[in-house]
Amino acid sequence: MKIPFMKMSGSGNDFILIDHRKPFIDGDRMKEFARKVCERRISVGADGLIFIENSKKADFRWRFFNADGSEAEMCGNGGRCVARFANLKGITGPALTFETLAGILSARVDGKRVKLEMTKPHSLKLDESLLIDGKQETLSSINTGVPHAVKFVEDIEAIDVVRSGRSIRNHPHFAPGGTNANFVRLEKNSQLSIRTYERGVEDETLACGTGTVASALIAAFKGMVKSPVSVKTRGGEVLTVHFEIDGQEVKRVFFEGEVHIIYEAEMWEEAYQ
Repeated sequence: MKIPFMKMSGSGNDFILIDHRKPFIDGDRMKEFARKVCERRISVGADGLIFIENSKKADFRWRFFNADGSEAEMCGNGGRCVARFANLKGITGPALTFETLAGILSARVDGKRVKLEMTKPHSLKLDESLLIDGKQETLSSINTGVPHAVKFVEDIEAIDVVRSGRSIRNHPHFAPGGTNANFVRLEKNSQLSIRTYERGVEDETLACGTGTVASALIAAFKGMVKSPVSVKTRGGEVLTVHFEIDGQEVKRVFFEGEVHIIYEAEMWEEAYQ
């Protein structure tokens, strides 16, 4: 069976998108299927796989899988990609909603640019001291659909993101599910630079939408920035985070940037067997 798909990129985070409204892959096979097709050099290769399915609550429902086959609640860059995909395929108009494990999200598509309203963040913790690789480190954390830890650094280029990120990701404090790890530098005029170690990908990625939002919000709670915040990703794209904060509560948060189509094709059985 040949499977039609589209390969898309949101700020260097790349995804395989499949219209699965007429199901052809059993639910119990999805994790293994995702793991195989996301493997680079062996198959299509991607940071994640997105199935678009029917929903009774929104315009559509997604199933999102990381490259290791684990299913994730939310992905900001994946959310922007799926919004443009749905609009291009005539599944929705430019204003749309979709169902995720983290809740129902809304988005607006304007050409290549997509503005995504995120689910309400929760579990904010500021300036916790944790023992990381034998040193006491100060980390903050928040859940923006998935859990994120944020560490502010002076020299973002000097950070060993994979080593330090893996230590934070697997720290007992974030057990049992672990966390994503973000290393952030404050620039000027509500601007940040970010590098992210992503849980599920188990490596540094060129961008992480939920991590971008988490870092902007934590910087705001620490009095470092105000909305809107510009965040420069490892891939070089500058993403914009808009938010409304009341005390220690986030009322609304939006995440905006461009989405690019890489190609559209058919996947042969040999890609996932």
